[in-house]
Amino acid sequence: MVSYTQNELLSITDFTKQISKILTDVKERSLEKVGILKNNRLEAVVISIEEYEKFKKQEEFLELLEHKEIFEVIQKRKKEPKESYISLEDMAKKFDIDLDKL
Repeated sequence: MVSYTQNELLSITDFTKQISKILTDVKERSLEKVGILKNNRLEAVVISIEEYEKFKKQEEFLELLEHKEIFEVIQKRKKEPKESYISLEDMAKKFDIDLDKL
């Protein structure tokens, strides 16, 4: 869970009153992030565009990594001899699954 300092949490009312200053502070990095509270619950977080883009790049990298891992598993499985395959019926039987009920 992300922690916030006292000056990084603002009510939505205070946020709207100070939006220009807050955006400047976030952009100039005197504030890393600002949590916006509504009814004392965190509803949104404001971060700089640089931070947002960094997070998006990390997200894209993780997705590519996941795709790469899936690709490698598929390539490995393609090399398995067909004799080692297990039929759907055998798997269902092994796990006591009634295929007619699916």
